[in-house]
Amino acid sequence: MKFPKNNIIDNWLNDNGNPEIARLVEKNLALSEKINSILNERDIKKGEFAKMLDKSPSEVSKWLSGTHNLTMKSINKMEFVLGIDLISIEPIKEIEYVYLGSIPGGCIEDAINGYEETNYSEAS
Repeated sequence: MKFPKNNIIDNWLNDNGNPEIARLVEKNLALSEKINSILNERDIKKGEFAKMLDKSPSEVSKWLSGTHNLTMKSINKMEFVLGIDLISIEPIKEIEYVYLGSIPGGCIEDAINGYEETNYSEAS
């Protein structure tokens, strides 16, 4: 979504020059552009999308303008009704264990030197 060169957001950012706000605006625009693109691909009208969200068309229009500060609740609602992830956050992985096989008793150095790599795979 492209805004006219002379708009209130760009003017405010130019006057205040806050990189944090600029990043927020950029992300809001990217997110609204992604949602608008998905709606276009699926041929979903904004009024229909508003009904899916149980929101007023004016509120959804504001959300999709890219100038509204979306909450996680509203983003989650849009993700749910569209059946997609708009924001992908990788979960923190727990410790993964790797099976190395058994090492026979005795001297640890002999066991390390005598270790043979195996192609162990867990049975399904």
